[in-house]
Amino acid sequence: MASPSKLPGTGLEEVGVPGQSYLRDALTSCTDPLKAIEEFQLENGILLPSLRPMLPLLDLHGVRRLDFHTSVLEELRDKLIAHINELGAKDNKEVGNKEHDKKLKELLTKSFPVVKVKSLRPVIMSILKNTPHIDDKFLKVLVKDKELYNDTDTEVKRQIWQDNQSLFGDEVSPLLSQYIREKENVLFDHENLTNLFFSPSPKVRRQGAVVQKLAHMIGTSVKLYDMVLQFLRTLFLRTRNVHYCTLRAELLMALHDLEIQDIISVDPCHKFTWCLDACIRERNVDIKRSRELQGFLDSIKRGQEQVLGDLSMTLCDPYAINFLATSAIKILQHLINTEALPRDNTILILLLRMLVLGLSAWVMIDSQEFKEPKLDSQVVTKYLPALMSLMVDDQVRALHNKLPPDERESAITTIEHSGPPPDACEAYMRESSVCGVLAMYYTLHAAKLKDRGALLRILSILGSCKDGRAYEDPFLHALVSLLVQLPDEFQGEDFSTVLFDEFFFAGLSKDNVTRHLQKLLWYIHPKLPETRIQTLMKALQPGTQHNEAVHKLYETLQQKMTTQTEPVASTSEMEYLDSPLMSVPTPAPYHM
Repeated sequence: MASPSKLPGTGLEEVGVPGQSYLRDALTSCTDPLKAIEEFQLENGILLPSLRPMLPLLDLHGVRRLDFHTSVLEELRDKLIAHINELGAKDNKEVGNKEHDKKLKELLTKSFPVVKVKSLRPVIMSILKNTPHIDDKFLKVLVKDKELYNDTDTEVKRQIWQDNQSLFGDEVSPLLSQYIREKENVLFDHENLTNLFFSPSPKVRRQGAVVQKLAHMIGTSVKLYDMVLQFLRTLFLRTRNVHYCTLRAELLMALHDLEIQDIISVDPCHKFTWCLDACIRERNVDIKRSRELQGFLDSIKRGQEQVLGDLSMTLCDPYAINFLATSAIKILQHLINTEALPRDNTILILLLRMLVLGLSAWVMIDSQEFKEPKLDSQVVTKYLPALMSLMVDDQVRALHNKLPPDERESAITTIEHSGPPPDACEAYMRESSVCGVLAMYYTLHAAKLKDRGALLRILSILGSCKDGRAYEDPFLHALVSLLVQLPDEFQGEDFSTVLFDEFFFAGLSKDNVTRHLQKLLWYIHPKLPETRIQTLMKALQPGTQHNEAVHKLYETLQQKMTTQTEPVASTSEMEYLDSPLMSVPTPAPYHM
């Protein structure tokens, strides 16, 4: 006869409590099974003499013994867990309280064998959660059993993850993917014009579920924090996706908000990121903060250059780029008004220095050559004066157009200030990423002012930006949201020619450009001539190389055009689009 198969153990026998094996042996070796069960119940029931006479009363009320014992078990379990948590709380307050730590470890050793009993598992998990340093032998059991691992608290998992990077990566990876999806959903959302990418403040952004979850998973562990940073560097290097740079900054500031000193005190980027965060939040950089930022950059010593890699990621964050470039444009406006030179403005030079560092992040991390790239002096001495000349032309023309017709000078004034942009503008935009970014943000500035002439001039050369920077999502998202407010301009063929033929069509080989143009068309198509709509729809028709989202939006757009003839939203209805995007306060004079 084959030997009876062994029942899966619950661990009860290991703690001296008769379990499945004991009961099976008793039933297979007895002559009267009912008597054996009764004896088992007597021996293992609640050993309280005064309780026994009351049990028949429960029977009369139809209360099953199982329900009664379960309720008693749950009550005792909750009291025990509360006591364990109390011990753990005292241990945390009185650091080095060896007596409490010893009690918890003894409890863990005695109770861990029954961790597979579901009704008792919460007790063991509570002990584990309150034990600062868990023995490896317990952690190994939790890792091997998926059900146990899933039931384990994050506080315990942290100790598992410390020495298991791949397991930690498996936990973090879905969160990182979710974060990227959330950012892209905002950038590509064609139906919601109030949910603008640059609108939320830094404080609001880092309250997001993913950032808070990551901060909780890291706790106070420097090792886990370093792992997450390495994941972000690797993914940024592999994908060039700048949202990983945003997450790097948001995660550090979330830990700053939580006052996790163990981590923020050892991250060399903390003070710089904190200062930059304050500038972005206030949409201004004053003399004091500029000196702090510059002092940090100047204090990087020989042998510490690797910190430039993380600093460049912080500055590559689209929210940082947006702030730096917008602030630079505001300062250029101020310099025009005061007839001052760009090279004499220390804050402007610092902003450009940080822009150069941020825009070189990927190359620096890829090459592992941690050396701060120098700002080309000709950007300051030649490009900025050319850009300021363009800005002055636009201001003069706009002012001239506001005068009553009888007070205007001859048409020569308008003609003189309406020609093509200075040659130096386009030449430097082709060679320098910083020049391209400044041109992009001047475009947004002109769009916000609804200056048609300024837009036509700058858009005609914007596609020349080095590395196709003008076709990046955060910029196109902001540009489209502002262009939607100018529906009447699309009735002019010259505006459509420059915007569509010279700018957008040059980038249509990229999926993302197609999606942003589809969004623009979603709102302004009622104002376009039929021939222009046909040209655009033909150019936008997706092929096999386009992703599903492009195909789906194209079909929806076609349906909208055939079924809806409502006019585009009026400017008054869209005042909420005056977002913080360009609302950096005009700086006071910057004389050192």
